[in-house]
Formats: sequence, C-alpha cells, structure tokens
Amino acid sequence: QIQLVESGGELVQAGGSLRLSCTASGGTFRTYAMGWFRQAPGKERELVAAISSNLGTYYADSVKGRFSLPRDNAKNTVYLQMNMLKPEDTAVYYCAAAERVGVRVLRDEYDYWGQGTQVTVSS
Repeated sequence: QIQLVESGGELVQAGGSLRLSCTASGGTFRTYAMGWFRQAPGKERELVAAISSNLGTYYADSVKGRFSLPRDNAKNTVYLQMNMLKPEDTAVYYCAAAERVGVRVLRDEYDYWGQGTQVTVSS
C-alpha cells in the first residue's frame, strides 16, 4: 500500500507559477500510474493531468500548454508544474496513484489519494 503526501500549494497572483510535489512511500512508486486532480468549491473533482509508469501523459484541455507533469522515480515523487496560472485554477489539488498499466483518466481507477493542497490564484 502506498501513502501520498502533497505539498507546494499557496496563494499566487494570476500569471504566476507554482510547482506542487507528491511524494510516495510504502510502495513501488515506479510501477504506479499517477494523477493530479483538483476540486474547486461547489464543483466535482476533476482530472488535471496524469502520467503512466512508462511516461505516457494526459492533460485536461484547460491546462494544456500551461501545466506539465514530471515524475522522478528515484525520489518517489511526481510534480505538477503550473505556469500562467489563472483564477479559475483555484482549487484543492489532490495527488492519486493507480495500480494499473497505462495512463488512467477516470477517478474510480485510482486506488490511493493524498490529503490535498490548496492553490489560490488571485486576479
């Protein structure tokens, strides 16, 4: 079983950048598909970006060209690099892990979740 801890969320101005980190422990990190989700107040949790164990990626249309998802298996960490942030990016961001092959895009495909980190983008 894997445990996930996110960090890096904070208040940032529109147009700025943030890098979120998700560090895993207790499992074989390199074999997991990883994803970053976000949930804004009053909205459902949505997938932002995902990466497979063999580095295939998926990005939601709303973040394409602005966000990237590097993973460092040696550090058991996946990042969410967020550039050109917008107020609509404001949400709690969650890291998730799936014990499945390939890029996973459905929330129910993920087996483990972090506690979330708040990102607030001011206009």
